[in-house]
Amino acid sequence: MQGTLDIEAARRAVAAATASLTGLAAQMFAVGNAELGPFFRQVDDLGRQVEAARVAILAEALARGVVAESDCPSVTAWVIQWAPSYRAGGAAQLVAVAQASRAVRNAALAAAVLGARVGVRNASVVLAEMDKLRPRLRDEALESVLDGFIQIATDHGPREIRALRDMLIATYGRQEEFQTRHDQLKAVVSLSQPFDDDGMAEYRLRLDPEGKEVLEAILGPLSAPRPTPTCSDLRSSDQRRGEALIEICRRAAAAAGAAPTTTKAAVFVTVDLADLQTRCGAGASLLTGQLLAPETIRRIACDASIIPVVLGSDSEVLDVGRARRLFTPGILRALWLRDKGCTIPGCGAPPFWADAHHLIHWVDGGPTSLTNGALLCGRHHTIAHQRGWTATATTSEVTWHL
Repeated sequence: MQGTLDIEAARRAVAAATASLTGLAAQMFAVGNAELGPFFRQVDDLGRQVEAARVAILAEALARGVVAESDCPSVTAWVIQWAPSYRAGGAAQLVAVAQASRAVRNAALAAAVLGARVGVRNASVVLAEMDKLRPRLRDEALESVLDGFIQIATDHGPREIRALRDMLIATYGRQEEFQTRHDQLKAVVSLSQPFDDDGMAEYRLRLDPEGKEVLEAILGPLSAPRPTPTCSDLRSSDQRRGEALIEICRRAAAAAGAAPTTTKAAVFVTVDLADLQTRCGAGASLLTGQLLAPETIRRIACDASIIPVVLGSDSEVLDVGRARRLFTPGILRALWLRDKGCTIPGCGAPPFWADAHHLIHWVDGGPTSLTNGALLCGRHHTIAHQRGWTATATTSEVTWHL
């Protein structure tokens, strides 16, 4: 009986609140300046409670079979029938959260939602992220990962929740899961054909983490504002970046296939020595914080100044890299003359499309020399690291043991 009385009292309170807020906009002039903020907070608190109540009501309707016994063709349709505001969208998220709240494994998230600490939108993102991560993470880490998501979802939004994905896979992932994920991402790198839009050409570019870091390292210095003593740089950030990309292409074309005289884009990546040697964990770019898989770091360190800042067991800096680890312009020219392009049999990639690859990686004690190097196109360079291909080289040829 007490529960019934409480529910009836709650329904009357909801009706009273609805009536009180109806037409509120026309009366806002009567609210003093000092009261606008506190009033806004009260309305926000009310909105959180209303959202939690929606989840509770729908979950109860599902548990009792009320939705199944109705004439509605779906749970979403039932929501829209009784809550017409959802015609504008959001019903699917509410349904997903209400259904998931009934599962034992989501008990902690359900408590946060029903306690008005996590909103429906954030909860739906947490559920989607857990579905993506669950097969990739170690079983014993799932509860801790969900707790971490709930903590982030309490005070932040979907972007911050999704941003945890790489870190979680690198920290709690199954054996080599993080490297596997980055290898898969490389396969979907793409640049669309241009789409003409009123005289402008629009492209869609999709890059994996490594490609993003390399591009940003080049774009950063070239796209910085360039004011003069007499005028400011009024270009937008997007315009500066677009013009910087064109400049990069012009410089590449002007090289006319000659060997580069400088190292490639410089990116510093912090990585534990043990992770780099065992190919576990991840390294973090100091430019953007982007996590990079260890085998990816080993590969790009062959032929660019993407030199890992190697850390010891107590996070002390063991090495920040030295120029002799890079293939110098002189050695690179010798590789071009000897290899004449990618050295994988049957590949016709020219030398100016190729990277200089350490046959024995410098992390494993390999020197940076002509007889420990070979040209590989970007695709075969990636595959060589993924599959552990080996080769031997002399001053006149490279022999791959495939």
